[in-house]
Amino acid sequence: MSKVSVLVVDDASFIRDLVKNCLRNYFPGIRIEEAVNGRKAQSLLAREAFDLVLCDWEMPEMSGLELLTWCREQDKLKTMPFVMVTSRGDKENVVQAIQAGVSGYVSKPFTNEQLLTKVKQALNKVGKLDTLLNGTPTKMNSALGNNSLSALTGGKAAVVAPSAVAAAATIASPGLLNSPPIKAPAFSALSNGRGQGQLRLPSGTQQCVIKALSLKEALLVVKRTDTLPQVLDSAVLDLEQGDNAETARLNGYLHAIIAHEQKPDSEWLQLTFRFVDQDAQKLDYISRLIARGTAQKHFIPGA
Repeated sequence: MSKVSVLVVDDASFIRDLVKNCLRNYFPGIRIEEAVNGRKAQSLLAREAFDLVLCDWEMPEMSGLELLTWCREQDKLKTMPFVMVTSRGDKENVVQAIQAGVSGYVSKPFTNEQLLTKVKQALNKVGKLDTLLNGTPTKMNSALGNNSLSALTGGKAAVVAPSAVAAAATIASPGLLNSPPIKAPAFSALSNGRGQGQLRLPSGTQQCVIKALSLKEALLVVKRTDTLPQVLDSAVLDLEQGDNAETARLNGYLHAIIAHEQKPDSEWLQLTFRFVDQDAQKLDYISRLIARGTAQKHFIPGA
């Protein structure tokens, strides 16, 4: 059994599951513990020894940056590899993490390949990588894909056909998904509007129109590209609202996908994006967006 131990820290259980499944698929026998925030992780690190920490930035009680700073102040944790896995990919955030002593940086949404590359680099620095690789079958998960869905399905991700997602939509529970399709306006016409955001997927970044918003999910309209998004893809929704250009990075996953028009070559897609963050500040931000949208009729609060 591998003696390598990893601590995964994130307030979103969906993200923790993605990371754990990805690591276990590639490194059988690896020991993985998890924590829902920096405070819980701090308690674990004080009691147990870990070879690597994979940590989110924005979390309740104690952020990833605060945990990293604390770790670097402890004699036994000064050199422990600490990789930040976060939607904060802006240059100033990266610099801030580097100054605090971070070992590596993975931006959400991430592919399996991106995560594994950082993990292998970190473990190689502490001399643990060879031990893991020597115990890994040569044909280890050749089907392991480069998206988040493959981490949950053991690398057997399949492209979701429009007909399949349309069928799934007919049995979905009531909510934003059941909102009728809308005629999606050109993005250029909304460049100065409030109903836009940016959706970051493993396959790339797309502009989106926000059709409806609730505390649990958002209904988005995006233009179809050559690469179809997949159900359960992890994603980050960037929203910038208000005169002070306040920006929120909302972590989540694609819960459902339907064609805007009932034909396989529909130019527009409707995506149901489920939030996974438990951070109180982000929930407050969404609440304020809903309240502002209700008054200004730019958003339609959902169930």
